[in-house]
Amino acid sequence: MFLRKSVAQIVCLLALSSPAWADAGQTYDFGQPAPAARATRSVEVVMGDMSFTPQTIDIKAGETVRFVLVNKGQLLHEFNLGDAAMHARHQQEMLQMQQSGMLTPTAMKAMDHGNMAGMDHGKMDHGMKHDDPNSVLVEPGKTAELTWTFSKATNLEFACNIPGHYQAGMVGKLTVSQ
Repeated sequence: MFLRKSVAQIVCLLALSSPAWADAGQTYDFGQPAPAARATRSVEVVMGDMSFTPQTIDIKAGETVRFVLVNKGQLLHEFNLGDAAMHARHQQEMLQMQQSGMLTPTAMKAMDHGNMAGMDHGKMDHGMKHDDPNSVLVEPGKTAELTWTFSKATNLEFACNIPGHYQAGMVGKLTVSQ
């Protein structure tokens, strides 16, 4: 009996702590993450408090771009690739993270599995870990990278989905052309 209960607890903990398992089927119709070595060019994006520079980026379908993300602001910011609907969904996940105390104005805290009462574990595991391959958090004064291969012509946005940031104008236009 003890062994069965212990195995069940371990399986539950692994399921809650493994982003790869929770997100195994996630795909993006506009492309996929890529290793930095495959990049055909680099684009530096400076994050200020409630701004991106540049505000527009043009890319060719099939191109692999290494985004170098420099946070020159005083707040934690996110660089997330997607369409408006994807950003709206992600904003809800980020709001949950903020309300749980995981997301502070300047950092992301480690997840405490013992303090998860009343949360939607299916959504929370994916959202609370902030492990989306099309997104990266950058703390104030830090630099991060995201490399992406764009598969088809489309209109996207790059945005910061930390609560209130998108609404304050922290969103840019990314056009992928043939």
